[in-house]
Amino acid sequence: MDNLTHSLLGLTLSKAGLERWSPYATTVCVISANAADADSLVLLFGDRWTALEYHRGITHSIVGTIAIGLLIPIVVLMIERIIAALRKRPPQIRPGPLIATSLIAAATHPFLDWTNNYGVRPLLPWSPKWIYGDLVFIMDPYIWLMLGGAAFLLTSNTRLRTISWGALAGLIFSAIVLISRQPVLGGNRLTVAAIVWLVGLASLIFLRILREPKRFGRAPAFAALILLLLYWGGLWLMHDRALDNALEAAQHFAGARNERVLKVAAMPIAANPFRWQSLAETDRATYKFDVGIARTNEYGAVEHFEKPQGQAAELVAIAERDRRARTLLGFARFPVEALADPNCLGSALVQIADLRYTEPGTARGNFSVNIPVDCPSR
Repeated sequence: MDNLTHSLLGLTLSKAGLERWSPYATTVCVISANAADADSLVLLFGDRWTALEYHRGITHSIVGTIAIGLLIPIVVLMIERIIAALRKRPPQIRPGPLIATSLIAAATHPFLDWTNNYGVRPLLPWSPKWIYGDLVFIMDPYIWLMLGGAAFLLTSNTRLRTISWGALAGLIFSAIVLISRQPVLGGNRLTVAAIVWLVGLASLIFLRILREPKRFGRAPAFAALILLLLYWGGLWLMHDRALDNALEAAQHFAGARNERVLKVAAMPIAANPFRWQSLAETDRATYKFDVGIARTNEYGAVEHFEKPQGQAAELVAIAERDRRARTLLGFARFPVEALADPNCLGSALVQIADLRYTEPGTARGNFSVNIPVDCPSR
């Protein structure tokens, strides 16, 4: 998930009661909830393929989560004790409770990342296996509204904080409205999200005018966390229905071509829990289509990607020796490989992509690569 979501969940957990465990608990909650993404610093020592290989790696594993949960409060404790010594006052931090707070907040990071289709590798360094929740899109405006709304009600106790929350909400709302006007990017589903946000913001403003933050107690934080759990539960049920429909559709496509289905996935689409992006791999091809949650045979336009055969497969095998290809294939859940020109005369361009995010021949960050190879002599 995005770091705004991680920060808001850490802050909401703090306001739900963790802040009472020790001084500086809120700061530690927010830092620990985000710290796993420090793996992005590998970009300072390598290229984008290094980042793809190590992102959501050891820092997102069980071992890494425990290490982060212990390291952050220890660093904060050391800093606080140095300051206390300089000011000649006793330390205020309670080490045990602060460490417990940090471990809870740190554990939310890999869990949130598991809920989307990018996945995590929790058993590193022993197993590189990816697992995927396939429940929530990488950025979810409804989660922002739930958690951000609670945080706003509980922390807008100064003019500066109120203005800051208002600016953030306005920026997000403007982005949702802008994207909703682009059919390719958002379309009607983000128009609905914009309406929900407008109603939500109006409700939050009314509640804030009605009552001061300190009078809310912890109720908004608990309400947001309960709503979030209910939201995840609803998405889980919808995902199960969508996955069943995707499997049925995949078997239909494969049966028409005498193919055997190997794996199927139904993955979230931004701000639309009623429609799911589906991918299906067979022994000879990969299919991309959308499904709904109703028990019907209706699905979106089907894209079909044949697996390379014959000489094309030989050229792909050569391309797979390239470091970039090995890294991408190690990450890709539904890799698709193709030749830009099937008539190989002198050299060929092998296109590799992870179909979750892009298609062969379409440049998109780390999720696709084009590798030139020499054609075998005729």
